[in-house]
Amino acid sequence: MDKYLSEAYLPALKKQGLKNIGVFKNRKTETDSSTSIYVLVPYGSLDLVQTVEDNVLLDPSYLKSAEPFLTSSNMEAPYARQRSVLLRAFKDMPMMRPTMVVGSRTDRVYELRSYESATEEKYRNKVDMFNAGGEVKLFERLGFNAVFYGEVLSGQVMPNLMYMTTFTDLKSRDEHWKVFVDSPEWKALKAMPKYEKNVSHIDIYFLYPADYSDY
Repeated sequence: MDKYLSEAYLPALKKQGLKNIGVFKNRKTETDSSTSIYVLVPYGSLDLVQTVEDNVLLDPSYLKSAEPFLTSSNMEAPYARQRSVLLRAFKDMPMMRPTMVVGSRTDRVYELRSYESATEEKYRNKVDMFNAGGEVKLFERLGFNAVFYGEVLSGQVMPNLMYMTTFTDLKSRDEHWKVFVDSPEWKALKAMPKYEKNVSHIDIYFLYPADYSDY
């Protein structure tokens, strides 16, 4: 997978004008030893999603580099399954942003979060909490180094939103979240009746960047 992504897929995407493509891997834990790779691809418009993929499949250099991957047998498949999530950027952060975090990429933590809601109305309410409510601005003020905030247009656990923040290491991550939880802005925001019980489930993934990731 690393060879395919670094030598075939990412170069092909960049030939189509896409920039700042992220590739991340999950940090294994005592309860989760699975291996997953997350590829984050920014598109300027919805139309480009299909156009770019079509053009990649017509790229001779891609087809040559990707041949061992594309022709793998059933018994030697390079992955178990693929899952795709299509997101639309929040209005308060309409463009993805490469992290400003410096230092060891091995220690670096990219925290990917998914917030599910019980209904579409509660989901839209949570999105509003991030934008009009000021969560995005608070994360920015506290230095969470957000990569993106997105509304899920198509995915496996809708309705939900997803966002990614970045820290130098796990210690820094924990310190930032403590400051967030204790902040007057968050305490006032979560106490507002209009934003009560708008999240039904949260998934948190701790990731680190591949050597060839643009992040």
